Amino acid sequence: PGRPRRGSGGARGSRGGGWGLSGLSGLSGLSGWSCPIPLDGNAVRAVAAGRLARMVVKRSAGLLLFRTSGGFLEVLLAHMGGPYWAARDEGAWTVPKGEYAGDETAWAAARREFAEELGLPVPDGEPVPLGEARQAGGKVVTVWAVEGDLDPALVRPGTFTMEWPRGSGAVRTFPEVDRAAWYAPEEAARLLVKGQRVFVERLAAHVRGRDEP
Repeated sequence: PGRPRRGSGGARGSRGGGWGLSGLSGLSGLSGWSCPIPLDGNAVRAVAAGRLARMVVKRSAGLLLFRTSGGFLEVLLAHMGGPYWAARDEGAWTVPKGEYAGDETAWAAARREFAEELGLPVPDGEPVPLGEARQAGGKVVTVWAVEGDLDPALVRPGTFTMEWPRGSGAVRTFPEVDRAAWYAPEEAARLLVKGQRVFVERLAAHVRGRDEP
């Protein structure tokens, strides 16, 4: 939508003579909102932009590789790289995933992020949709599972740069993930970021239903 504008005739809010947002075009969900104090046009636009930014939901997509070894389910997790996670184990592992935007589909993003984070192609296999889950920070993650196998020792992760230590002015390079490993569902649930544990539960339910006679 274009930049918010005050409606014709200077539409006012219903309380305290403040400017209402009901006349702003292209801002669905803001109709009827009013401010208890008078605002000029620039202030109205700033308020509207802030509310609109909070309405934008970040999305990421990932791929959970799994295998059944001797009849037991295992999933491939990645330990997040960088100094914040280096000394942590529980809650510091993730499904290989990343954000996407624009015209990229969630499935295409899941495949791309897997390859970028692990440095390996996605194994061939039929994708199993595991649905969405909202993370603690509000981001919505969509995950597919694919049955396949790979050797974690072959992982060659992508990298990112950040200032570290903070405030030092020194920019360092870190791996996006610093290792990967196979885990049984129970151990995976302990290690995973809390908001992603549901995907392992959904996968386990899928595998049980698939393998039942």
